[in-house]
Amino acid sequence: MRPPAVWRVVFSGPSDAYTNMAVDEAIMEAVGQDIVLPTLRLYGWQPPAISLGRFQKVDGQVGLDALRQRGWDLVRRPTGGRAILHDDEVTYSVCVPQAALNHGGSVLRSYRELSRGIRRGLELLGIQADLGRKPKTPSSPAPRGHTPPAICFAQSTRADMVAAGRKIVGSAQVRKDGTILQHGSVPMTLNVNDHLAVMPGSGNTGPTGRLSQAAVGISELLGKPVSFDEVAEALVTGFAEALHLEIERSQLNESEQARAHELRTHKYATDQWNYHRPTRVQRAAPCPERSA
Repeated sequence: MRPPAVWRVVFSGPSDAYTNMAVDEAIMEAVGQDIVLPTLRLYGWQPPAISLGRFQKVDGQVGLDALRQRGWDLVRRPTGGRAILHDDEVTYSVCVPQAALNHGGSVLRSYRELSRGIRRGLELLGIQADLGRKPKTPSSPAPRGHTPPAICFAQSTRADMVAAGRKIVGSAQVRKDGTILQHGSVPMTLNVNDHLAVMPGSGNTGPTGRLSQAAVGISELLGKPVSFDEVAEALVTGFAEALHLEIERSQLNESEQARAHELRTHKYATDQWNYHRPTRVQRAAPCPERSA
């Protein structure tokens, strides 16, 4: 049997949206430069926030007044996909060189590989989950002016984990210089009213009206409350067991902290990054089906 690969695990705790995205990118850069080990990071959001997919527009999809009234943040992710409301959840991120991950050269197969760790973590909590299936091709084209749902949890793809027929983990990916960043939302609970209030955009009416049937939080599925620490520890064990890893618990080094501060200040906390949809030059990899 091959020796286990060594990964670093970082428990960041809760941070604001701009810091969270900056830290993920700083870790990705450090992993890509071989400064730190491949890293699994677990974190939360304080205050709650919407993260937009890299190429997702703001207008018509996010209720900015409702966000401001609640004191919640809006940030644009480096990864693709659709909007996620981050509140009562554990967020995971994995930064790993493509060459160090089985099937790392393929977006879909790398999702499948990393999903093994998520699946095992959920199993340790008592949840049987698997990757979603490719949506069926509609028999007729969408009507003119039709907008796909803005909310990530309103629809499952082959990059998402599904339990009892409902989406329970939403993930997205980006690749840079041979390094993968995949991060995802693992909600303990889902508040449908909050989702409707802050993401009332066009295209949401049908799917969002059925959000409680399309998605589920861990606590609801288990029928009992679960804590952040319970879910985070289960995910760490799940990755270690499923991917045959040796885990080293650590924190960000000084250079990562300095780079994260720089990225937060000059990128993720700026209106230019968050409110202006970029030209699609370099494609992020939100899922094997589509990018938003």
